[in-house]
Amino acid sequence: MNKKLGGERAAIRYSEAFKTSVVREVETSGEAAAAVGRKYGVKSHTTVQGWIRKYGNGSRGKVIRVEKPEEIDQMKQLKDRVRRLEQALGTAQVDLALERAYTEIACERAGITDVAGFKKKAAGSPGIGR
Repeated sequence: MNKKLGGERAAIRYSEAFKTSVVREVETSGEAAAAVGRKYGVKSHTTVQGWIRKYGNGSRGKVIRVEKPEEIDQMKQLKDRVRRLEQALGTAQVDLALERAYTEIACERAGITDVAGFKKKAAGSPGIGR
């Protein structure tokens, strides 16, 4: 049994021809998708935007970026710099992990139980530490 509940609405189905004609009007007139949708009784402006993405020629909804050659080179240089910095950071993290492990092993072999206290003392002593 198909009974409609009080709050349900009937689904509206639009034909392909209707959708493409709405999209063409949006693209040729330059009006907003919401305005053209209201004109034809389409309830939601996002519905028309979805049709534009699906059936449009690409003139609406896409961002076209125009750059000068210097800007492209600068972007490439910045990406390369980020890549090198990420590699350097990774190397530094590995070095730090090795240093921590070495300090713990050295303290264990020397019989020092308070590694944090040893680090504080060693950092202040002129003969020990970095």
